[in-house]
Order: sequence, then structure tokens, then C-alpha cells
Amino acid sequence: MTADQMIDLMIARLVRERGGAKHRWRQRIGSVKFYARATHPHCNWALSPTGSFGEIEAVESLADELRLRHPVLEG
Repeated sequence: MTADQMIDLMIARLVRERGGAKHRWRQRIGSVKFYARATHPHCNWALSPTGSFGEIEAVESLADELRLRHPVLEG
């Protein structure tokens, strides 16, 4: 899975589960930060979400869930 596919999946889930506009959730998610597989063999990506406490919690909770299924993303 690519980073763009992950963001699209997250946006779809957040809109469905939390409501709001796609554009707003895209802003809240931010960009995907990649780590080298040599130093992070179990998971090579992370997010730094922004927004209200509730928005950040929603993004981080979903990221934790999806990270278990998709620990390695392609650039």
C-alpha cells in the first residue's frame, strides 16, 4: 500500500465514522513520515496529526489500527 492509498483509506473511514468534510480530515491527517526499514523493520511510517484533541485522537486511533494491518508503506 502506498502513502496516498493509506491517506485515502483513512479519510474515507474518518468521514464515515466521525463525519465532516474530506478536505478537513486530509488537513488533520497531514503527511506521512517515512523511516528507513533498517532502523524501523516493524513499521516504517508515522503521522503527526493536527486539530482539536478529539480530531487528533480520532486520527491516531485509526492510524494505530491500520498500522497493525499495514505496517510497511511504499513511498
